[in-house]
Amino acid sequence: MRLRRAFGLFTLHDEPVPPETEQLQREGHALLRGVFAGEELRALREEIEEIYATCPGDRRAGIVDDNAASAFRYQMYNRSARCQEAMGHPRILEVIEPLLGCDCHAINSTAWRNPAGLVDDPEAYYFWHIDGGPYVPRPPGLDWPDAIPYPIFVIGSHIFLEDCRLEDGPTTVVPTSHRSGELPPKALRYEEHLEYRGHGPVSLVAEAGDVAFFVSDVWHRRRLPTADSRGRFFLQTNYGRRDIAQRILTTEEVHHASEDALARATTPRQRTLIGIHPACYYDG
Repeated sequence: MRLRRAFGLFTLHDEPVPPETEQLQREGHALLRGVFAGEELRALREEIEEIYATCPGDRRAGIVDDNAASAFRYQMYNRSARCQEAMGHPRILEVIEPLLGCDCHAINSTAWRNPAGLVDDPEAYYFWHIDGGPYVPRPPGLDWPDAIPYPIFVIGSHIFLEDCRLEDGPTTVVPTSHRSGELPPKALRYEEHLEYRGHGPVSLVAEAGDVAFFVSDVWHRRRLPTADSRGRFFLQTNYGRRDIAQRILTTEEVHHASEDALARATTPRQRTLIGIHPACYYDG
């Protein structure tokens, strides 16, 4: 489904698109090789490292201690001109815009730096999940028709600042599972091997300067790192259709409610109704 905006509304087109766009539509993941290199990559990494050195980690959804928070730095395009430039790289946009529209935007902008070595509690984080959706939920057994390209609402990207090997615990996806309309099976959420329609897990092994993509409702997890893990270091941007709200800052910080409206919203549902949502999904 190749999209174009006309007068604020979507129309379809059949112009050629990169093979990575076709793979994202079909399988829910793709990888671009060598997007960043040399001085451009070195400068981007150094600017992000400087932010880690000067800005403390802040806690977002599900992060309850300073040690866990130290792995992340949020709102990176506000903090770094090079991050802002990187997330708009032409090779990235030419892959995602046919699926999200040429007016898609970044709904978050987060740097990740996972430590080297084994993890303390694998079951705390390393489970099969989706980041948002399913956007077209369906009961088991009701397949999406092949004649209609599955609609994509959010695409995540990882700009790798250093190599990510199997030993480092790369993001791992189950191809085509974004078409399922279902959550990953709860009984299998901690299993290393998970399949959908005969497709087994694919780990997004990458080199520094590569960019990985995955659709938000594809089943995915971080592969468990080994004792030889050197950790992971990447800039994550999730791009959403214009209709999807941004989560660069939490709604506690940025919203459209007046002080009077906030004072009148005394229950959780009244707060969410005026746009004050708990941090969740792309907020952290």
